[in-house]
Amino acid sequence: MLANFLIGLREGLEAALVVSILVAYLVKTGRRDLLAPIWIGVAVAIAVSLAFGALLTFGPKGLTFEAQETIGGVLSIVAVAFVTWMIFWMARTARSMKGHLESRLDKAVAAGGMSLVLLAVLAVGREGLETALIIWSNTQTLDSSTTPLVGGLLGILAAVVIAVLLYRGALTLDLRKFFTWTGAFLVVVAAGILAYAVHDLQEADVLPGLGNLVWDVSAQIPPDSWYGTLLKGTVNFSPQTTWLELAAWWLYIVPTMFFFIRTVRRPLPPKPVDEPTPVSSLAQSPGGT
Repeated sequence: MLANFLIGLREGLEAALVVSILVAYLVKTGRRDLLAPIWIGVAVAIAVSLAFGALLTFGPKGLTFEAQETIGGVLSIVAVAFVTWMIFWMARTARSMKGHLESRLDKAVAAGGMSLVLLAVLAVGREGLETALIIWSNTQTLDSSTTPLVGGLLGILAAVVIAVLLYRGALTLDLRKFFTWTGAFLVVVAAGILAYAVHDLQEADVLPGLGNLVWDVSAQIPPDSWYGTLLKGTVNFSPQTTWLELAAWWLYIVPTMFFFIRTVRRPLPPKPVDEPTPVSSLAQSPGGT
């Protein structure tokens, strides 16, 4: 639940901030009549994301065990790629996201109502599809799917509440630090998802080495114990780990964490006088402006 809560919180907050920026800009510029297409686009994006999540959950049913494990492994690798791209994208562009969205919004307004719907669908739908895929992949590592899904849902709801409070100026939040710490956590989560993807592909006989274990600490860390469940749900720790799983974990986490830390530690460039206010200023002024 904790891992999926943080995933839902981070991804949900990104999507909610995008909506807040679009709504605040239209309100500030006196174009409230154009809010309806934005909300229609948000509704469509949510519906598409839920449909995608349902397809991931129920689509593989009825296939052979090997086919299910192969599909699960491949989709988990895709989820890791999405997580990695999203982490670095936010680390690089969060400072200028507000100005970028406002520029796109001006172009969409000039093009007509359907362009506004499409802008909202693309901006919010991307986060929604990523959230569905990441939470689904993380859920596959556990025997029960109910609790992790509840955690993801609670994270999304918390993100919406935080975004509303930021928009109304009732809450301040250092978004740079928030995305830095959650980004580092997601690197660890993604490494675990990748290791589990390797395990799935080994069970499907796509990759070798299923019986070559580095360790088997099932007796010391029972998978059904509270601490075993905690380790499994947060960092995807497996009491029975193969050499190939361990190699995939290390080969991912070391370079990814190194480049992520280097990216977030990169000094901020000098801000030109006419540069749009960074997205973090949403936490500092009422109305998200």
